[in-house]
This record gives sequence, structure tokens and C-alpha cells, in this order.
Amino acid sequence: MKKIFLIVFVLLVLAAVSAVVWHRLRSADKTDYTSVKVERGNLKITVATTGTVKPQNRVEIKPPIAGRIEAVFFDEGAVVHKGEILGYLSSTDRAALLDAARAKGQTELERWEKLYNPMPIVAPIDGNIIARSVEPGQTVTANEKVFVMSDRLIVQAQIDETDIGRVKRDQPAELTLDAYPAQTITGRVDQIAYEAQTVNNVTMYMVDILPHHVPDFMRSGMTANILVVTAVTNNVLVLPTSAVQIEKNDSTVWLSDQETAGRPVCVKISAGMNDGKKVEVISGLKEGDMVLTASEHIPETKQSKVNPFMPFGRKK
Repeated sequence: MKKIFLIVFVLLVLAAVSAVVWHRLRSADKTDYTSVKVERGNLKITVATTGTVKPQNRVEIKPPIAGRIEAVFFDEGAVVHKGEILGYLSSTDRAALLDAARAKGQTELERWEKLYNPMPIVAPIDGNIIARSVEPGQTVTANEKVFVMSDRLIVQAQIDETDIGRVKRDQPAELTLDAYPAQTITGRVDQIAYEAQTVNNVTMYMVDILPHHVPDFMRSGMTANILVVTAVTNNVLVLPTSAVQIEKNDSTVWLSDQETAGRPVCVKISAGMNDGKKVEVISGLKEGDMVLTASEHIPETKQSKVNPFMPFGRKK
């Protein structure tokens, strides 16, 4: 009797465990389906990356000779033109001569200032003063930089080799700076490096993004988030990607019973661009069609035994 009770007890436990497992599996298979309408919309495919704001051409201005800075006319951030005088420099000999004349009086000083002119420091390019390292009266050598200029600011981005094939010159780009995340700056792809660089064992290509307009708050060294727009479609038929199933390189959807006289039907479609959220419908559906989509997933059509719509067959 004890053995019989033991066997019955074990069987009851196994039955209970099986029931729990079966219930959980059935619960996991349940998916809430809703109908979505085939609508017209726009799709935009992008390559996302980060970059750093840098001068496209950075020029360090050094004095031709050692001497003393007599005057400085521009501060950092100023816009100057090629050939414009940024300041004046007295050579070592002129500085010594003026100091001696100054000791003899103002008249003698003015006389030698007219006879012995200082040397101008000239802007070599059109651009902005991005660094100024001298003040009037400061002594400098010929190897010291007194100004740094930039012709324009760009964003230098690193793009993975898996994405670089989709990036072309003159493609539009959207930039946001970490310091000003609410401000979107538009630009375009200006240059794509021919030589790769290895960054953390990943092959990267440097890409220059040229802003259409450089805002006043943009500074060299800022970090930027970049979206390079590689493809755009406008006014095309679109569906949520969750409504499309892939089976043996075929794209299929389930037409809801509203469109098929009371029963869902699997329809093969031709899909186009996919931005990760929506997919373009090239053929197989028309605007206004109602398609079933799942909150979690659409069962693949090959799972005919568990797919609730398979018994109704395919639309020819």
C-alpha cells in the first residue's frame, strides 16, 4: 500500500509540474494582435556616429623675428581677412633703441618711432582668431606662436568600415552638440578619408562634415552627435516593421479579416527601404489596407502548427 501511495503521489506531482509548464508555454505563445493601416509616409535612412569640432585649416602665426609686441588689434573669436594687420612687433634692435630714446624724452622717442617703423603681423588667411597668446609689451622669440587662425570649423567624424560604403560626398547631415543638445545644425559630407585608422581594433574612416552655417556657440573641441542621411523616400506606402515577416528571402504580411471577408490571409509583398521602425511597401498592398501586427512578434509563416492564421491558407 505504501508503494502504491508513493507512486500515486509521484504521478500527481509530475502532473502538476506538467500543467504549470504547459500553462506557461501557452501564456508565452499568446500575442496580442492589432490592425494597422497601410499609409503613406516618409522614410529616412541614416548612419549615426560621433565626432569632434575642429578647424578645417588651422594656421599658427609666428613672428618672423624675435622682438617685443608693440600692439595687438584683435581678440579671440574675431573675424579677419587675409592681409589684415593683427598687431605690430618691434625687433630686438628697435626695442632697445626705443628704450634708450625714451630715457632722453618724449621728443626723442617720437623721432625714432618715425624713423624706425615696427614690423606688422599679417593675417595669412580669411578666418577667425581662435587663439591669442600675446599682449602688448611681451617679448617673443621667432618660434613662439602669437595667434592661431582657422578658416572655418568642421566636424570630424569616425565612421565604421561597415557603414562607410553608404556614405557619399555632399550627403546631408544633422549635427547636435553635447553642450547644446536642443540646437540642430545642418551640414553636408565634405571629405571622406582614403586611408583607414584602427581605433580600439575597429577599422574607421575619418569623414569631414561641413556645417552650412557655423553658429556663434560652436567651439573647437566640442563633441558632436552626427546623423548622415544616406537615403530618403517621400510619400511612399509604409508599414511598421513588426507587421512584416521574412521567410526564405520573401516578405509577407497578414491581411486582417476586415479586408478578406472574415478571415486573415498571408500576402507576399515587395519591401523597400527600412529605417528600423517602418518599412516601405513597393507592391502587394494598397493604401488603406489593414494589416495585422503583434505587440511582441508576428509568428513566422513556416510555424504553421502554432500560427493561428495558417489554416486559412494564402492569398493567391
